[in-house]
Amino acid sequence: MARGYMGKLLFVDLSSGVCKEEELGEELCRDFMGGYGIGVKILYERMKPRVDPLGPDNMLGFLTGPLTGTPTMCSGRFVVVCKSPLTGTWGDANCGGDFGPHLKFAGFDGVFFSGASQKPVYLYIENGKPELKDAGNLWGKNCLKTEDLLKEAHGKESSIACIGPPGEQLSLLAAIINEKGRAAGRSGVGAVMGSKKLKAIAVKGNQKVPMADGDKAMQLRRTWMKQVKGLGETLIKYGTSGLTETSAMCGDSPVKNWAGAGEIDFPNAKRISDDAVIAEQERKYGCWQCPLRCGGHMKPKAGRAAVSHKPEYETLCMAGTLCLNDDLESIIRFNDICNINGIDTISAGVAVGFAIECYENGILTKADTGMELRWGDGNAVVALMEKIARREGIGALLADGVKHAAEKIGKGAEQYAVHAQGQELPAHDPRFIPALSVTYRMDATPGRHTQGGRSWLMGVDFLTDPREEKYDFTNTGEVQKKATNMLHIVNSAGICLFAYATYPTQFIPDFLTAVTGQEYTLDSCLDIGERIGTLRHLFNLREGLNPLKYFMNPRAVGKPPLKEGPLANVTIDDDTMIKDYLKSMDWDLTTTEPSAKKLQELGLSQLVKET
Repeated sequence: MARGYMGKLLFVDLSSGVCKEEELGEELCRDFMGGYGIGVKILYERMKPRVDPLGPDNMLGFLTGPLTGTPTMCSGRFVVVCKSPLTGTWGDANCGGDFGPHLKFAGFDGVFFSGASQKPVYLYIENGKPELKDAGNLWGKNCLKTEDLLKEAHGKESSIACIGPPGEQLSLLAAIINEKGRAAGRSGVGAVMGSKKLKAIAVKGNQKVPMADGDKAMQLRRTWMKQVKGLGETLIKYGTSGLTETSAMCGDSPVKNWAGAGEIDFPNAKRISDDAVIAEQERKYGCWQCPLRCGGHMKPKAGRAAVSHKPEYETLCMAGTLCLNDDLESIIRFNDICNINGIDTISAGVAVGFAIECYENGILTKADTGMELRWGDGNAVVALMEKIARREGIGALLADGVKHAAEKIGKGAEQYAVHAQGQELPAHDPRFIPALSVTYRMDATPGRHTQGGRSWLMGVDFLTDPREEKYDFTNTGEVQKKATNMLHIVNSAGICLFAYATYPTQFIPDFLTAVTGQEYTLDSCLDIGERIGTLRHLFNLREGLNPLKYFMNPRAVGKPPLKEGPLANVTIDDDTMIKDYLKSMDWDLTTTEPSAKKLQELGLSQLVKET
């Protein structure tokens, strides 16, 4: 058995109720690492193409990585994989909290669900023993209540991943919630869980993650923790809320549904940033054994949830800058609604901003919305979020995302729906970080800032961009390729992106070597990352999808350009950068199919031939 792994995967057929264990082979670990690396290998081999994402043939996987639950800094991650009902592409969502490590402590590296149950169920695993249990008493309960009830049944030391009513009702914005506020939010994974009548997974165990050299891993932790870089200091003090004001002023975070300028349209960003947020924090919170502890629980206050998590940067921007809303209390409540019910805060905020702009332009009226929608109205942001959570009135339309809403509304609403292939864009603007125009279109999960590219060079010390001009769009492909491939390793190894941005990158191969006993270098990590990324892309090609044909709202690349503010007159030449990226990846410039030579180099030729 490979070290760093528990050595077992669990396959659950929800249609028959049969749970089957399979050995996790060393070759699979070596070639695909873990997380969505192993996830895409399993789904590519075992799932037929073009299945209904909300049908029983879609597989849903929960995966850890070799560093999950080890002394590695920020190693509390797990990833959920499936075919996305939101985009129709490969789908995955990353999450922190404590579920990932505890899944391994319960004896499994991952769990895959197929089929669909006739009645609500949840999976309980205790020290390697899985059991499907009736969830009739949980169905309809929110995520906080569901976790409380399951911990009452199985002990406080158990860890829970669950959905709320939006997931049960197949909202395409539905998230999977762990620790009452950590969300696997993107790609519509909560809707897939709901389509299977799977309410929750509860895990409990005391098994140890086997390591090749545990003493060395502990030594590395002590050594690397002393080398925190700039972003890490901000995260330790403020969490991601420390980024909000600066981001809004420089043009990184979108303002007024991507049509405004920070210092002009939203001059009061400080009201929803750093010190203002911390003033409402009762205590710090961290994911499993994380030294950064960037999260927090907010002070008890009327109108807030019983467990109120500190809003993250993305939430502060999407319910704040995007909607011109500087009312921090409304954003805290918006965040609570999403966490309680299990909804992606990014997509939800985009849906609210979209609705406000549609209202402003007469495409939606008070008769449609049941309320007035105005920029900067925090009360309206909260009220509309409540409607989305309940799928009530206009909320039922918005609960499946802006692409679907715009198609149903018509009247030109699509011009205000900011998404890539159906996935609402996050709070990082390609007009400020040009490389994101490539990432948002070309990664297998569209519209995701966490998928790498040159946008992550701020945290990378082994890879530099020699170009001095930010808006030089030529010769960007090789750097984009390498930066993206390393992010696939971060996401597959089971560590947090903030660790990657906080500590020198060499910590990753160092910990992988100590934990697994296999020799890793930065170069070997890049090779594995490319294999993982290419197979995710092949998954989409097999679905008949070509990323060059994806729609991404032209606002995001400055078409037309803004007339004022820090991003005035900026238009991104994403076509040139994408073409250069395709050349670097050795993918066809028209079909985006990898060359036969590239597939051979990556060891994927036979897999593609067989399918």
